[in-house]
Amino acid sequence: MKGKIGLAVMLGVFALSRIPGLLPHNFSAAYALAFCAGVYFPGRLAWGLPLGVLLGTDVLLNVFYYHTAALDPFMLATYPCYAALIWLGRRFTPRASWLALVGGGLLGAILFYLVTNTLSWLQNPAYARTLLGWLQSLTTGQPGFPATWEFFRNTLLSGGLFTGLFAAAMKLTAPAESPQEKGETAEEGEPEAPEEAKA
Repeated sequence: MKGKIGLAVMLGVFALSRIPGLLPHNFSAAYALAFCAGVYFPGRLAWGLPLGVLLGTDVLLNVFYYHTAALDPFMLATYPCYAALIWLGRRFTPRASWLALVGGGLLGAILFYLVTNTLSWLQNPAYARTLLGWLQSLTTGQPGFPATWEFFRNTLLSGGLFTGLFAAAMKLTAPAESPQEKGETAEEGEPEAPEEAKA
């Protein structure tokens, strides 16, 4: 598969971004990983690899760092959102321009933020079940906690930054590997010698 170096970059950066306290809240490579997996990975790998890595790291962090239950309802509710990011990535091709891919990553980050904060609004009794309560969940959040617009800023910045990084890594490493693949294709598809030469 082309872009093995790019894949290693994606997974390595994602692993670093999961270290608690290394990055600000909601500044994550997860959105970009899910989106770019949809763009670049074939078939089941596009779904299984990012969702499996996300679930595995979430469980490890919950158990060994946060000392909570391995799985919780809100965490599980985010996985359909990650699946939606993969689906969005499947709407693009690896040949799409770098800017188009960054735009797709930004769109995915915005949708992820809107959906997860709407879920929080529906589940959290601190928010009124009104339009104003929903807007509060998207902007100021709960008193005593950081404003949710700050999380949105971090979601948007990290979605664009990491999508740009991952797309650049895949585009830059794929040509580096393609000459060998082209050579293999050429060998497999070499035309047979003319009958006169066989004689």
